Amino acid sequence: MSTRFADRTEAGRILARELAAIPLPAPVVFALPRGGVPVAAEVARRLHAPMDLLLVRKIGVPWQPELAVAAVVDGKHPDVVIDAEVQAETGVDRSYIDAEATRQLVEIERRRRIYLANSAPLSAIGRSAIVVDDGIATGTTMRAALTSLRRRKPAQLVLAVPVAPAEVIASLRDEVDRVVCLLQPEAFYAIGAHYVDFHQLGDDEVIAAMAAAQAEQGG
Repeated sequence: MSTRFADRTEAGRILARELAAIPLPAPVVFALPRGGVPVAAEVARRLHAPMDLLLVRKIGVPWQPELAVAAVVDGKHPDVVIDAEVQAETGVDRSYIDAEATRQLVEIERRRRIYLANSAPLSAIGRSAIVVDDGIATGTTMRAALTSLRRRKPAQLVLAVPVAPAEVIASLRDEVDRVVCLLQPEAFYAIGAHYVDFHQLGDDEVIAAMAAAQAEQGG
């Protein structure tokens, strides 16, 4: 396998092929928007599974926004998951995290409204819940997503991504029942380095991908 994917769609097709070889009774696919949506759409198509979104927002270190100190997940009782190591190293206090979580929940609500038209989340109870993103960097956002979804009582929880650092995958294995990760480079610099086309998706692309997935599943 090449160490670079043409784009998220190609990564999704390859990931879907790997997942199709695994027993996954009653699969349901959960994408992390925006980048995870076109990847997850290919997985849902191959597995003939319904698709939903896990609305998660990273909380970055104030002076280094790309470094996640925590993440917040949508839900009746929103989950805030803190990366204790990053918090200790940077000294970011809990009051900042809580304030930023409140701000990010506003964006989550906006996305739920425009991406899902405020529709109810798909049930994960007793199903094979597959969480998909276009890649993982630090794992903080993904850990928050997995923690939240586990509380929705799936029969099994599967993490599926095209690329992530080997040490991050190792740290997430206890959070799930199964991991499918196509590339685990020891020297990891950025998710985008493993894609030829890694443009930032717009809302219109997410909406189109969700509409196509829902149409294939008969709405």
